[in-house]
This record gives sequence, C-alpha cells and structure tokens, in this order.
Amino acid sequence: MRKLFGTDGVRGIANIEPMTSEMAMKLGRAAAHIFKNKAGRHRIVIGKDTRLSCYMLESALTSGICSMGVDVLLVGPLPTPAVAFLARSLRVDAGVMISASHNPFEDNGIKFFSRDGLKLPDEMEHQIESLIFSGEIDNIRPTAAEIGKVFRIDDVEGRYIEFVKNSLPKGLDFQRMKIVVDCANGAAYKVAPMVLRELGAEVVVLSDDPSGTNINLNCGALYPEELQKKVIETQADVGIAHDGDADRAVFVDERGHVVDGDALLVAFALALHQEKALKGETLVSTLMSNMGMDLALRSRGIQVVRTPVGDRYVLERMLKDGYNLGGEQSGHVIFLDYNTTGDGLISALQLLSLMKRTGKKVSELAACMTPLPQVLKNVRVQKKQEISEIPELQKAIADCEEKLRNNGRILIRYSGTEPLLRIMIEGEEQTAITAMADQLAEIVQKKIGLSK
Repeated sequence: MRKLFGTDGVRGIANIEPMTSEMAMKLGRAAAHIFKNKAGRHRIVIGKDTRLSCYMLESALTSGICSMGVDVLLVGPLPTPAVAFLARSLRVDAGVMISASHNPFEDNGIKFFSRDGLKLPDEMEHQIESLIFSGEIDNIRPTAAEIGKVFRIDDVEGRYIEFVKNSLPKGLDFQRMKIVVDCANGAAYKVAPMVLRELGAEVVVLSDDPSGTNINLNCGALYPEELQKKVIETQADVGIAHDGDADRAVFVDERGHVVDGDALLVAFALALHQEKALKGETLVSTLMSNMGMDLALRSRGIQVVRTPVGDRYVLERMLKDGYNLGGEQSGHVIFLDYNTTGDGLISALQLLSLMKRTGKKVSELAACMTPLPQVLKNVRVQKKQEISEIPELQKAIADCEEKLRNNGRILIRYSGTEPLLRIMIEGEEQTAITAMADQLAEIVQKKIGLSK
C-alpha cells in the first residue's frame, strides 16, 4: 500500500503532511541515497513552478539531498519537461520537480526523474518510501568536505528553448501567425512566449505575472474561458493554454472553441502515419480516451492501445513496445522522439507545425474525429473506499451497464492526486448517459462524499 506516492509523485496541501518541510527533507535524503549508485561526486537538479510554498519545499529538499553528500543544481521556475530534459542534458543523477501541476496554489507536489529523464517506476518509489519509514538511512551522515554543495544554474531557459525548437523541421517558422498563449501564471510564464516569438509569431500573452498565489487561478488549461474570448477578440489563429507546470497544453481553435484532446491525438497520429513515422502504427492512450478515437484510426490501419490513467503509464507502455506517440484526453501528449515526458511547449510547436505544413486551421485538423457522447463527473470524497464495498453503487453500475449493452462503457476510478471519485460514462445518447452519471454521483455523495 502506497504511503506517499500517487500517480504523479507526492502531492498534498502545502505545510500539511505529506507536503511539509520535514517530509521534503526526508524525501530528499532517501532519493539522494538511491541515486548515489556510482563512484564519484553526485548531483541532482531541482526545478519548481511559481507557488509560494515552492521556496519552503525547495530549501528542505536541498538540505536533505546535501546532507547525504549529493550536490544540488537549482534552476528556478521551469516547466516539468524542462527538468526531465535537464536531467539528461546536465548528466546529473536525477531531477526533481516541485509542482502540483493544475492544482490550486495551496497544494504542492514533488516528483522525481531518473538520469534518463524518466519518471520513476513504482518499485523505486516504493523503495524511497521504505527508506523514509524504516529509518534505514537515519545514521548515514557525511561530514566535512563530503557534505553536498548547492549551485544555481542561470542559462537553463535558453537551453530548454533551443531544445524544444529542435523538435521542428529545419527552417520552419511561424511568421504571419497570431497566437494567444495563457501561461497559467505558472512555470512557463517566461519560456512559452519567448519560444513562440523567437519563431516569428505574433504573440498575445495572458496570465504571465505570477504572484505565488495566482497559479491556475481562473486561467490556464483548466479555465480556458479568457483564452477563448481573447482568440475571438484578436482574431488569432490559435489559443494555447498551459497548466501550472506546463507538461500539457489545451488548445482553442480560431472560432474560440476548445479542441478535444482525443481529437488532437488523432490528428497527430494521422500526420505521423502519413509521414511513415508512427512507430508500430499505434497510438497509446488511457482508459479515459473516447471510443471515437478507435473509429477514426481503425480504417487507416492504426490501432489504439489503452493503459491505466496517468501519463506515466502511457510512457511505460510506449517504452515497453517501442511506440513514439501517446497521451491523454486532458492535454498530455508524449512525443517520445523529442522528450521523455509530456511537454506542453513541444505539443504546441507540433500543432503549429502541422498547421503551417498543411495550410489547415485548427478546427479542420480537429475534425478528424467524431467523439461519442461522454460525460465525466467528479465527486469529492471523505475516504477512498473500495467500490466493491459499496453494494448500492455496484448494483446501480450493473443496471447502467445493462442499459448501455455493447454501445457504451462506464469507468469509475479514484483520482491519484486529489480526494475525488471520477465517474465517466460513454454512450450513444447524451441525455441518457448524463442521467446515469447523475444517479451514480448521487449514490457516491450519499455514501462517502464530503458534506456540501
């Protein structure tokens, strides 16, 4: 049973367990111990988003890592995928990102990357937890010159910008394109506008003034309403919204409509297929992806492989079977030819490149897929009780599945990062599946939901 790690690192309310300075120091000590797997001096790079609590957690992590005789490289506010890139580029032993992604500012999180820029497998996260709770490393205390040092690296923004630009064909630019980008007052507030301007685009920027408390506040990938208005107002070609750590991007077409994340994955898959660059003729997605994705790709000879929810599981399947494109409906897209994790800036550049090369508008590219009606409801819960232990809910699910027969599906799962139960129903008729989702949500609220 996991004690700390969820589907995307350790996450919680800052200054409340497990997101305390004390736990951050322990995480730093345990991680440093695990990554000291060769002779010589060791180094770990730490990045962060713009939350107020990042200062506190950064200091605690740094202290814990240095106390194990490992040096720390601080790079300041940068997207999560930049930390994955820097772990490889700087030849360090590991990377750490302090961020709670799309969550509100009062939350925070810590996620680790290996020296290869990959999120840690479950076994290694379990090993970190074991070291923390067993006390096995409590007496490992380097002294004198063996204690770690701290360095601040100042040129990382330029390194990362050049890295993402290298994902584009040589000579391609975005001149005569107008782009609105919403930085969510988060980790991409500097680099996202910079890379688009360097590539010649006219850029209108929203939410690029982080205060420490305004990250994701009515802006960014979860709140695209202002972006939609600005795209229409400025007659832009496209709108791009990042989340707090910029490992994903949500797009708004030229008409001000939010682009379906599954449709975007289909458009990328079709483009790579046409270029004979889609490895295994396969797109990797999660259980949450719409069945319309299969219908759109099957006739082209492209299969869809599904994984549990979470971009780490998508990546694991891609690495296992040699696929190079995967992602989630929420906007995580992994182009394994370019980076080892979801990268919102690379996703944006790849969409802009596709627009430029085909001459098509975003709405035209997104028309490649017709999604089946789908409804998603989130119920905030007081505890994550096993679904099988709630008979009333089990019976209601069975009744709904009988009504859907083979023309839809129900997926019920707990969030790995928040106290939420997610109910997803897909079917042929929107009114019917909405009524089913409402019924199931009402039962969940009654049995294990938080009081309203």
